[in-house]
Amino acid sequence: MDLRLISRVLFLRAAWRRRDRWDAALIAKHQDHALQELRRAAYTGSEFYRRHHAGLHVAPLNELPPVTKADLMEHFDEAITSPGLRLADLETHLQSLTRNGADPGVPWQGRWWAASTAGTTGRRGTFVWNRSEWGTVLASYARANDWAGIAAGPTRPLKAAIVSSRIPTHQSAVVGASLRSKLVPTLRLDVTAPLGETVAALNGFQPRILVGYASALKPLAAEQHAGRLRISPQGVISASEVLTPHTAAELEAAWGSPPFDVYAATETAGIASPCIHRNRHVYEDLLIIEPVDRDGNPVPPGTTGARLLVTVLFSRTLPLIRYEMSDTVRLGGRGCPCGRAFRLMEDIEGRTEDILHLPGKAGTVAVHPLVFHHVLDQAALTGWQIIQEPGRLRVLMVGLSHGNSQEGVRAAVQHALAEAGVMPTGVDVRIVDRLERTALGKAPFVRGLKATP
Repeated sequence: MDLRLISRVLFLRAAWRRRDRWDAALIAKHQDHALQELRRAAYTGSEFYRRHHAGLHVAPLNELPPVTKADLMEHFDEAITSPGLRLADLETHLQSLTRNGADPGVPWQGRWWAASTAGTTGRRGTFVWNRSEWGTVLASYARANDWAGIAAGPTRPLKAAIVSSRIPTHQSAVVGASLRSKLVPTLRLDVTAPLGETVAALNGFQPRILVGYASALKPLAAEQHAGRLRISPQGVISASEVLTPHTAAELEAAWGSPPFDVYAATETAGIASPCIHRNRHVYEDLLIIEPVDRDGNPVPPGTTGARLLVTVLFSRTLPLIRYEMSDTVRLGGRGCPCGRAFRLMEDIEGRTEDILHLPGKAGTVAVHPLVFHHVLDQAALTGWQIIQEPGRLRVLMVGLSHGNSQEGVRAAVQHALAEAGVMPTGVDVRIVDRLERTALGKAPFVRGLKATP
């Protein structure tokens, strides 16, 4: 346990509670000042940003060119603001965590915390934070608990069970290891472990808060219904995967209250989380987010963007200014019974990679995952997945609900595709024990055809 780090997290959480009373004007003022400081640090220390924003150093944020993960990884050693930090060295450090089983919560060289993305949506990304930044990352995740009304304190430790990836290079593993303390006793469970082992561990631990991927929480809800899982968490938090209304309803039925759907990413840490009224607020004091259309133009509130540009106001070691994410989100307005003026995030539809592109009668048809949700949410017992292969779609279902059959599901999927304008496509329905997961243990609803080199 890093006492200095824990102390910083506690300090930030206390300080941020005052921000809950800010109005829109104070939020905007804070963002303007923080953005100026971020750009000053980036132009002073990063050759990449000096070049990338050449001639635009005093331009408004919306006139700056976006930055992709590929941009940053290709020019990492120029983008970093700390002399001596090199991508090759960080990669070696992360590889050693996996190879040697070292504690990911211990800072590398006593100064840096690092994590990587799985690369399932493109190039693998490596990100690094200094002590101040990492404290902010941890506090942003703790804020989700605070806003949900599930706080930790000296007299009441927050027993947290987390069902996700235990790969030590994944940010959730680094966060869990960093926060491990008497205030937050943590049970980390591997999402790929046998379900019976997970149920037994949870029954023995009895968490106050249960956190996990939606694809991991849904089968646990079924185990709770069956009486094999016997826990009474104060709150259930879904993170890192799209939480559908159908799954949310199942979690609520299992544990008595709606789950909290937290939106976060490795690059940014926490982006938005719900208050006690289940309205999801954006962390506007930590980030500026811009949903844009395919041409990079801002979309109005109430409209879903084609992608998201994120500026992380506290990023200094590796500045992120208009960093491009493939997430499709819809922002709302302000105003909530909880009293917070932070903008509302109305919906998170997933990533553009979740959309399948299939041959249609009038050209290529973009098929949104909702087409499959309407058919499969009720038919599968505890989960489903669509995997695109050359010439066909493979449908994996963990169990069939009463009244459904593999042939019936196949016909329903083919009908839904035809209604969407897709040419006749082969559909192979399989009943499986578990879904296929990515390197970081996630089970996306849709996995598109992998591009050939």
